[in-house]
Amino acid sequence: MKFIDFIFYCFSFILLFSALRVITARNPIYSALFLVLAFFNAAGIWLLLQAEFLAIALVLVYVGAVMVLFLFVVMMLDINLDQLRKGFWEYLPVASFVAVIMFVEIILVLNHSYFNTKAQFIASDVSNTELIGKVLYSDYVLPFEVASIILLVAIIAAIALTLRGKKTHKAIDPADQVSVQKKDRLRMVKMNSGGMKKTNIRSGKK
Repeated sequence: MKFIDFIFYCFSFILLFSALRVITARNPIYSALFLVLAFFNAAGIWLLLQAEFLAIALVLVYVGAVMVLFLFVVMMLDINLDQLRKGFWEYLPVASFVAVIMFVEIILVLNHSYFNTKAQFIASDVSNTELIGKVLYSDYVLPFEVASIILLVAIIAAIALTLRGKKTHKAIDPADQVSVQKKDRLRMVKMNSGGMKKTNIRSGKK
């Protein structure tokens, strides 16, 4: 057995164990942490397959953003664990049926002739990340731009839905903030220091 095969089996064993613990852990915090561990091991397998772009994207997007946000939400909310476990066995037949279908599909994909032949790679010194970038910004530039516009609209819609209705928080209008002038922020007040001193002396005599 080669050393790279040993590393692959280590990553695979930890990945399967962490994936099993995601669905069997009683605490949702532990489930999220095991899911982070599963993502890291999946990224390690991608690196072994020389797909560093997918590995980096998996770590940055899912581990660095999605799962961290999920952990913050779970830890900030008061989640009733008994309520989460309620009705688990009712959905078990449907979940088992879906799992069997996915398992059959995986077997069909792995038995395809594509995996039985050696992949024909282009002999080039360019990394796959650079190749993905060239294809993404040349052949698929229009779908990429459409996806970016859809994400931008989704962000704006989420902000608009959050801030609609009665505002119970302090908000700043960007238009008012830009159009402010010096006289609106600063006011000079002239005070007679001598008059104040005489007033204090007179009040002291009384």
